[in-house]
Amino acid sequence: MANITPGQFVRQVRQETSKVTWPSRKETSISTAMVFVMVFLTAIFFFVVDFMISQFVRLIFGLGA
Repeated sequence: MANITPGQFVRQVRQETSKVTWPSRKETSISTAMVFVMVFLTAIFFFVVDFMISQFVRLIFGLGA
């Protein structure tokens, strides 16, 4: 492993961060909105699946009573 001085490390970090393309405010807000929409849709999906499974289990256990 190469020995790197703290000064070289800081220069390399600055070099690499200058290569990063940061998203615009619009891109960030659209991505955030999409995340919220997907979380909401996923929550609804799992709610429906959980409800269907619980009804099926109640039906199975209700047949034996």
